[in-house]
Amino acid sequence: MSIEISKVTANIGARVSGVDISKPLDEEQVTAIREALEVHKALAFDDVHLDDEGQQAFARHFGDLTTAHPTVAAVDGAPNVLPVDSERGRANHWHTDVTFVLNPPQASTLRSITIPPYGGETLIASSAAAYRDLPAPLRALADTLWAEHTNDYDYAVPDEQIDEEQAAQRAQFTSIKFRTAHPVVRVHPLTGERGLFIGGFAQRIVGLSVGESRKLLDLFQSYVTRPENILRWRWSPNQLVLFDNRITQHYAVDNYDGRPRRLHRVTVAGDVPVGIEGKESYSIEGDASHYTSVAE
Repeated sequence: MSIEISKVTANIGARVSGVDISKPLDEEQVTAIREALEVHKALAFDDVHLDDEGQQAFARHFGDLTTAHPTVAAVDGAPNVLPVDSERGRANHWHTDVTFVLNPPQASTLRSITIPPYGGETLIASSAAAYRDLPAPLRALADTLWAEHTNDYDYAVPDEQIDEEQAAQRAQFTSIKFRTAHPVVRVHPLTGERGLFIGGFAQRIVGLSVGESRKLLDLFQSYVTRPENILRWRWSPNQLVLFDNRITQHYAVDNYDGRPRRLHRVTVAGDVPVGIEGKESYSIEGDASHYTSVAE
């Protein structure tokens, strides 16, 4: 059976059928999936029967794997698998995975393990569509800006709401401090497409005050989170979603009354981001070589 790609929304998302991703893929299949990912930014696979090893094997078709996370513990016995578990905190904040390191993952895979009876969707936004939406003066401004990304704050739980357990989770998340400067507009290495490379870990515009930075980042972020640019993915059992971490953001909606929710995440090592003038991102603090290789 040939691979079929069915769009889910105009700007982001497609369902993929006609391929069994629990089996090794041939070169033609990998090329078709990668090309679909370049176009649609996020791909959903239904009725997949994968364990952690199978999810890792699928992700390896697209490059070397990262370890689970620079600071957060992996699934026992699976150092490349991160449990995205409601009991370990809820990432209900817009972000791109691990942008606080020099070369964030190029792609992320999420596999449904435990799904609440309602809610618990994952929102995925196209930062390419957001960039296209910018009025010309804002686009010209964004093209010139760089932002510092850091893990040295908590992006999931406000200070006034944390208890002792959450404080321990925060301490683990920031146990190694990272700070990296990335272009606000990143050029996709395969397509040349431009996207807003910001999200929750972007805390300050280089050369501006914190207050000035917040106003600008919020303005740019408002284009990312326009409803037209978002795929709202309602999870079902035995699903896998693959998304391009270089040109998307995502958000786990906390609307399931604290019911159990668990996904497993495996990420593919990425390249160093490049801005429109060809300048690469640079590290300010923190060494992530234990977490990821650099994709060529």
